[in-house]
Amino acid sequence: MGKKSQDSSDQEITLQKTAKFSVLDLPGITQRANDPTTASQNDTDDSSTKQSQKQGLQGRRAKASTGPRMDDSTTNLIGGDSFLARTPNPEWIKAREDAYAKIAARRQEELEKKSPVPIQVVMPDGKVFDKTKNGESFMAWKTSPYDVACVISQGLADAAVVARVTYESYVEDYDLGEDGMEGEDLLADAMEKDDDENAAAKAVLWDLTRPLVGNVAKLELLKFESDADAKTVFWHSSAHMLGEALEHLYGCRLTIGPPLKGGFYYDSYMGAKDAFKEDDYAPVEQEVQKIAKSKQKFDRLVVTKEEALELFAGNPFKEQIIKTKVPDGTRTTVYKCGDLIDLCRGPHVPHTGRVKAFAATRHSATSWLGDTDNDSLQRMYGISFPDKKMLKVWKENQEMAKARDHRRIAAKQELIMFHDLSPGSAFWLPRGARIYNKLIDFIKQHYWKRGYDEIITPNIYNLDLWHQSGHALHYQDAMFSFEVEGQKWAMKPMNCPGHCLMFANSIRSYRDLPLRFADFGVLHRNELSGALTGLTRVRRFQQDDAHIYCREDQIEQEVLGALDFMKDVYDTFGMTYKLELSTRPKKALGDIELWERAETALANAMDKFAGKGGWRINPGDGAFYGPKIDIKVMDAMERVHQCATVQLDFQLPIRFDLKYNTGSKEKGKEFERPVMVHRAMLGSVERMFAVLCEHWGGKWPFWISPRQVMVVPVHAEFNPYCEAVQQKLHDQGFYAEVDVSKATFQKKVRNAQVDQYNFQLVVGKNEVENGTVNIRTRENKVEGEMKVDDFVEMCKKLRAEHK
Repeated sequence: MGKKSQDSSDQEITLQKTAKFSVLDLPGITQRANDPTTASQNDTDDSSTKQSQKQGLQGRRAKASTGPRMDDSTTNLIGGDSFLARTPNPEWIKAREDAYAKIAARRQEELEKKSPVPIQVVMPDGKVFDKTKNGESFMAWKTSPYDVACVISQGLADAAVVARVTYESYVEDYDLGEDGMEGEDLLADAMEKDDDENAAAKAVLWDLTRPLVGNVAKLELLKFESDADAKTVFWHSSAHMLGEALEHLYGCRLTIGPPLKGGFYYDSYMGAKDAFKEDDYAPVEQEVQKIAKSKQKFDRLVVTKEEALELFAGNPFKEQIIKTKVPDGTRTTVYKCGDLIDLCRGPHVPHTGRVKAFAATRHSATSWLGDTDNDSLQRMYGISFPDKKMLKVWKENQEMAKARDHRRIAAKQELIMFHDLSPGSAFWLPRGARIYNKLIDFIKQHYWKRGYDEIITPNIYNLDLWHQSGHALHYQDAMFSFEVEGQKWAMKPMNCPGHCLMFANSIRSYRDLPLRFADFGVLHRNELSGALTGLTRVRRFQQDDAHIYCREDQIEQEVLGALDFMKDVYDTFGMTYKLELSTRPKKALGDIELWERAETALANAMDKFAGKGGWRINPGDGAFYGPKIDIKVMDAMERVHQCATVQLDFQLPIRFDLKYNTGSKEKGKEFERPVMVHRAMLGSVERMFAVLCEHWGGKWPFWISPRQVMVVPVHAEFNPYCEAVQQKLHDQGFYAEVDVSKATFQKKVRNAQVDQYNFQLVVGKNEVENGTVNIRTRENKVEGEMKVDDFVEMCKKLRAEHK
């Protein structure tokens, strides 16, 4: 395996955002049989494998230890003496500002040649605006989204973070290339990217203070509290402020500083010996506060490749990005706040004063481009908010999350263990296995009620299967593969292809559909060792994996059934959820009319399930093989998890030539392909275990608890009665134990509560004489005496109702 950076805990090898995996392309079908040349190449080409792994680490959002993708030929030790020692406000900052001023003057001359023409702006509610409060016409090259917001209300203008603009048309003298919008986003791997060829027909994020350049079909003003894009922009701007502080305090050579899903970071070159310490946090926070109070404007400037190289002369990391990512003869963009100037596509908040609360959260070592063959970098993470109260709540939630960390709880409660001899594969200790099996049994009960057929499929397959499914081309590096009798085999990383083989095994009739195959088969994925994290990223796991094969006219009812299934599951867990319909992407495969009919069926199902307005659309965010419903669930700490999924697949049935008899006698219509529905409720059982552990804080509800009852004798003479009570509970399938230790009665009760036994049954002389137990809860609430048989019935009711 190629070397990776020291800070790779957030790295992912995922090709879809959902919990299930499907192929991305249409490669060849079969491997070469008994080809030692191919086998040798596959086994020994480390450089190819290393490059593949590097590519696999990239994603649309910034991941720890990743950066802009570049050719291997450009990766080496380039930092050199660009940083020698910590130097506050180094001279090169002033030189960079001087270069910026000259370039800005050139762009101003270009702007003065533009012809402002009247434009109009349509808001989401359909209202049309074309004049300011003073009655002056909105003009291209002059009127900004902020100006439009001020017409509605000053409060809205001040609360909005960024605009989302859908242009109806551009003015004649606007050119995407001239505006630096045609080239590649230099941090495309750190930000969501828009690769639609027709940018005018697609919504784009736009600085509030950046002049509009055409008639606007829809202008959305996005707030931090209610929009994910607004959060991304806010944290991206905060990353620039962090970078400015690092330059001011230490003279760091900045590399990349992207937003994350919950904050941001900036990577800096500080030579081979220097590194951040926790003592650096307070000075950085104070400097960022100064930057915020000064309300520095974020100014956007378009620059040529040559101008960019002039701006960043002396920073070998920025120079490398420019040389390798900006084609000759094109333009890109930079943003300025205060004396910081940074390569950036943007957009940003209007000024630094929007950031009211900031905290440096942690630091780590990493490497340029995520490869330890390159320069060592220092990373500082941060979080920020537009309100100080939000930061306070965030810190409280962080403390709660730390206390609820599933790794901590699982170790304390003796649920799982890991061992270096099998990294990424959990050892389920007896009490942990109880929870694991209860989760599976819970889903199996639903399967029985909902008409699913459980199946069992092999763990290893000839690689030919994965070539036919298409997974081998894109996913082979993440599969455990080996050679048997001259052929390559692999442990299965997903169940979909095996289920297709089972469908194709028989002649299917339209009367047989829908077929619902459910499989808890063990899956293996060869995750990078540095990416393994507790139970949330493992190499061995099981999914509540099911595939539904149905007719096109059955899509709506099957999706509705899957959504109802999901609701029952997450209602039981006490978790809320949001639904999003991801529609046809630009590179979708298959008949457009089929896509449209399928999307209509999904929308109808979601309307019936959640009501109109109870879900949202993600235009163009579907998988290439079919539309999908993303189900985002929220835990007790209001964190979002994507575990459940419902996806339509038109492509695997084609790859495996799946057909069913339609019953039609008309020539050419005797057979049709089924639609395949990938669905999971838990996703990975391991990951759901971790989510529920943290959601409940280790206080497992009775039905799934690994420690349900502790019988506590107040004196040793009552041990036989207690053991009889324990046996009665055990015979009914409950996890009951007796504390026969020499600890005091009070200590026994306290120990049982700390160990999270749901009930403590205290037994003394009266209980023995009356055939009762005295019930206490783990919250130390005394419920009082109850007949043993009545208590057993109460436990049965709790189990049956999943409480």
